[in-house]
Amino acid sequence: MAFAPDVLSFKTTPTPVGLLTLVGSDSGLAAVLWENDRPDRVPIGATVEATHHPLLCEAERQLAAYFAGALTLFDLPLEFRGTAFQQAVWTALLTIPLGQTRSYAEIARQIGRPDACRAVGAANGRNPISIIAPCHRVIGASGGLTGFAGGLAAKQFLLALERGQTAGETSCVSRQGSLAF
Repeated sequence: MAFAPDVLSFKTTPTPVGLLTLVGSDSGLAAVLWENDRPDRVPIGATVEATHHPLLCEAERQLAAYFAGALTLFDLPLEFRGTAFQQAVWTALLTIPLGQTRSYAEIARQIGRPDACRAVGAANGRNPISIIAPCHRVIGASGGLTGFAGGLAAKQFLLALERGQTAGETSCVSRQGSLAF
């Protein structure tokens, strides 16, 4: 089934970090949005629910495998929608290996803009494809966790998951697998 190119499709999926909304077209995944995401963080435009959209179903399958610890590298076509600078930052996120972190300054140097740490932070905060383009792997220069659209507890959970820690070791997850704040 082909979907209208100017209207994006979406479906929601439950995960250990809450309900996520997957948004995409026939050509790529455009967004992974958090349950309580600010509406202006990632401008999407018109969407239509498509629970059987092949790309969204594949994204859902890969996210489930990631949360189960069975997937270490996502293999999905991505459709980043943003400025050239934002796209450079978001593409750099894809190079951060599972279980590792980078600072805003390291990302700025990687994209050839060493003085653009704050702009990298702003672009990172507007990353439309959370988890898959791993903005949660970007930390402050001091090594501390910094802002994250899904919340710092979710960021901590994702980093712990990637480092192979159990839910009990993350201290932000309840027995039912939902976030405890």
